[in-house]
Amino acid sequence: MEYPSKLIEQAVEEIAKLPGIGKKTALRLALHLLKQDADFTLQLSEALVALREQTRYCEVCFNISDHAVCEICASTRRDKTLVCVVENVQDVIAIENTSQYQGQYHVLGGIISPVAGIGPQDIQLDSLIRRVAAEDSLIREIILALPATMEGDTTSFYITRKLADYEVRVSTIARGIPVGGELEFTDEITLGRSIRMRTQYSESNGQAGS
Repeated sequence: MEYPSKLIEQAVEEIAKLPGIGKKTALRLALHLLKQDADFTLQLSEALVALREQTRYCEVCFNISDHAVCEICASTRRDKTLVCVVENVQDVIAIENTSQYQGQYHVLGGIISPVAGIGPQDIQLDSLIRRVAAEDSLIREIILALPATMEGDTTSFYITRKLADYEVRVSTIARGIPVGGELEFTDEITLGRSIRMRTQYSESNGQAGS
């Protein structure tokens, strides 16, 4: 693709690095930004820089937060006996949008995937075990809300084995979510029903048990 300006080309190359955006879409966005007032572009660039430099992660659950402890973990209205384990921040947002869950979360920041070179030490698994093992822990149930994939089931199995020595119930959300599906793209009704109808997690086959 030929560009009338090196500045346009550079902008297109950077925008096209975003997921789901090709060169043509990146070009449209770059030209759109060029047409806007200078203040608009400045505010956008400042917001992106602030996002990169000032974003923090909750010291308890590793959700994105403006403070050391996120609003969910700090809330006295949330059920501290329940912890929902998810892969990423998008999953927290998806579950919160259902308004069906009032417990806390633990964001792993990924799932175990030998193919991708991601092991238990590369995600927030040890911190989850420490939360359960803490002397002042109120946690009585861990809800596994991980992708219905081989990697998700591997991670669920690993967590279940690690928690076997603790007095904590391990359940998994009902498989109303299709195998291979991502929580981020699941409709709110299905996701909410899955949270409400969670079942005991079975180590033997990595699936929900009775």
